Amino acid sequence: MKILGIIPARFASTRFPGKPLVDISGKSMIQRVYEQAGKAESLNKVIVATDDQRILDHVLNFGGNAMITSNQHQSGTDRCEEVAKKYPEFDILINIQGDEPLIDPQQIDLLCNCFGKPDVQIATLVKKIDTEDELNNSNTPKVILNKNDQAIYFSRTPIPYLRESKNNNWVNGHQYYKHIGIYGYRSETLTAITQLPVSSLEKAEALEQLRWIENGFEIQVAITDKESQAVDTPDDIKKVLRYLNT
Repeated sequence: MKILGIIPARFASTRFPGKPLVDISGKSMIQRVYEQAGKAESLNKVIVATDDQRILDHVLNFGGNAMITSNQHQSGTDRCEEVAKKYPEFDILINIQGDEPLIDPQQIDLLCNCFGKPDVQIATLVKKIDTEDELNNSNTPKVILNKNDQAIYFSRTPIPYLRESKNNNWVNGHQYYKHIGIYGYRSETLTAITQLPVSSLEKAEALEQLRWIENGFEIQVAITDKESQAVDTPDDIKKVLRYLNT
């Protein structure tokens, strides 16, 4: 298998405009993501997919690979599909979030290993939830798995509902999982899912992956014990800096 790592990076952001270029202790966020992805043993190539010339120039200046993609894409998945068309020699495409400067290369390898099974169409990562605060955070999508470690539903609310337990003690009554937002796709699957119309479940939860499940695609899951730290707002930079300085 040939595996391509793709890092979608938009300049525009409602909560944090220009965040791919924000400085984090001497390096931009997009450079930190790129360098971490480059350490993954499973990836044959890494490329940044952007709609902004400033990001393209910056990545090329630090020696990275990058390409301009359309500014009409609605999601990182759509942006990845445009890149996949330019690189048909790759069998697997890994969608690496451009706002996770601390992503662990071993997480990328763990995801890539899912495609050792020939029937895997899409893969992603989850992590056990250990606190009630995390369980009840609507910004943290929760995932239900079946016995084959496939995701059967994602929700912003705690699922399943524990009828016999008090709300403040659910983490001790069931093993909950949260979604870690990195995806892998077979090339033909990526093409197929980007042609699907927005689904009712996706609209309800504002979670793109529900569109795929609703249309019958299977999502293989690997469980990681490593935490991730996405940068959604300027305040999140402080959390990253604390980690880098420890």
